Amino acid sequence: MTQADMQLITGKSVVLGEGMGIVRTVPTVQRRQIGAWCFLDHFGPVDVGTPDSGRQGMRVGPHPHIGLQTVTWLLSGEILHRDSLGSLQVIRPGQLNLMTSGRGISHSEESPAQRSPVLHGAQMWIALPEHARHCAPAFAHHAALPVVEHQGLRVTVMLGEALGERSPGIIYSPLVGLELHGADAAEASLPLDARFEYGLEVLEGELSVAGETLRPGQLLYLGAGRTSLSLQAGAGFRALLLGGEPMGEDLLVWWNFVGRTREELTQACREWNDRDGYFAREYGQVLGYDGTPLTAPMPPWAG
Repeated sequence: MTQADMQLITGKSVVLGEGMGIVRTVPTVQRRQIGAWCFLDHFGPVDVGTPDSGRQGMRVGPHPHIGLQTVTWLLSGEILHRDSLGSLQVIRPGQLNLMTSGRGISHSEESPAQRSPVLHGAQMWIALPEHARHCAPAFAHHAALPVVEHQGLRVTVMLGEALGERSPGIIYSPLVGLELHGADAAEASLPLDARFEYGLEVLEGELSVAGETLRPGQLLYLGAGRTSLSLQAGAGFRALLLGGEPMGEDLLVWWNFVGRTREELTQACREWNDRDGYFAREYGQVLGYDGTPLTAPMPPWAG
């Protein structure tokens, strides 16, 4: 893999839920997946206000998922997660919320009443392989994750294995997800798995790889076949390094669903939209959210 083989991807702006602006770098026209990673949103930093400010903060009403895992990662602020399994969990910086939709789940996300004024983080999806995508839904919260000090970097192992440490998060295909952080400027080399393809996205500050400077809102696709990654980082940077074996499966993604056929995705939308109140056959019920569920947009092929 040479510098010419790399792809620099500039994210596109999207509105999430009830007005939360985000920048999406996967999927885009240039890159649909990185291994099983099929979605990467970077939100904030945004002023969500304190309870006495009158602002609502983040509000993403109940919505469904199939065929994927969601990964929520915060740099600052808090998010309250509710789901149809009955989970009620506040996530904070450095903690991992890992939701496995399997055959179907629904959840909501919102700023809790007691919160910090600034929200900043990322949400990622992992496509479930064929053998696991119809599994029972599940939710796990990991308040503590492995952290390694490496050549001036603080490396948090969100998922998978790196630098001799393994995340407690359960995954269904070979992959890795790391947060890289440097309080001071640093030059470092990270070992990589040559079987994996990788992408590197900056969330704060800037860093350089092979003469390419990355800033927030950009993702550098590194391809596969690398055994190491050398980078030069400015003080106060944070970045995500995501990698995994190429899936070798043809995925279709529509709205919050990952499937294999148009018919499957159309049926998923119809089942959600035909629910009675908060209820749908495969998606269950989210209790306690004081708002309405989202409506699934029907795919263009549905007629």
